[in-house]
Amino acid sequence: MDTIDFAGMMENALPLILLALKSILIAVIIYFIGKWVINFTLKAIDKIFVKYDVDPSLSSFLSSFLKGLLYVLLILAVLSTLGVEVTAFIAILGAAGLAIGLALQGSLANFAGGILILIFKPFKVGDTIEAQGTLGSVENIAILYTTVRNFDNKVVTIPNGALANNSITNFSVKPTRRVEMAVGVAYGTDLKKTRQVILDTLKKDDRIHEDPAPAVYFTNFGDNSLDLSVRCWADADNLWPVFWDNMESIKESLEAHDIEVPFPQRDVHHFFPEGKPEIKG
Repeated sequence: MDTIDFAGMMENALPLILLALKSILIAVIIYFIGKWVINFTLKAIDKIFVKYDVDPSLSSFLSSFLKGLLYVLLILAVLSTLGVEVTAFIAILGAAGLAIGLALQGSLANFAGGILILIFKPFKVGDTIEAQGTLGSVENIAILYTTVRNFDNKVVTIPNGALANNSITNFSVKPTRRVEMAVGVAYGTDLKKTRQVILDTLKKDDRIHEDPAPAVYFTNFGDNSLDLSVRCWADADNLWPVFWDNMESIKESLEAHDIEVPFPQRDVHHFFPEGKPEIKG
């Protein structure tokens, strides 16, 4: 039986062992340096988010996403240093990402919409908006969906993709709003007198702004009335109270000045070509 030459085997294996130890040492160094760089980068990005007042939901998500991406790149760099073939692994990740992207097209659209909403801030939590057929107050803005509570206390969940790609009316951005009221008076009414009565009524409400001044315009010859548009400005929070209170006050003022507020009516004329029949008592 041949004698095993352990000394020769060790001599031949020693360079390989040293090479492996060197690769492991370099990989460990790369890992710890990469980890330090990742932590430094994430802290710098968090400071930028705070400086530019990025939404907390968005900054948290982006930080987590970036952290995961950077660690994946670091692991690939460490494996490559150890001599592991990562090309096939990257190809598998790419194929898996493509398949997942195709399967989640709708969710990805909502994700992109959520990013745009959180960055450009067309509305914020607490704002009153009208979008996608819903009018209400924004309760929560998440990455994929936004929840809106309408005025009869129903909560509507709206996909962010639809919100970001369609028109949004925000009623809370400006501090003042124009109040518009429609008033009809009977045909034959003195419009100058009516206008003055309405303006005098509006002056009694301290919530109505003097600048721009309230105005009353004759807008239309209606079927049963002369139509007037009453316009004034108030703080956004007082919009509906001003509308409701002054609609009632205007009605009472018109009645006090004998100005008729008409209702729908028809005059019916019956013609008798053969002659009007006798009415027997």
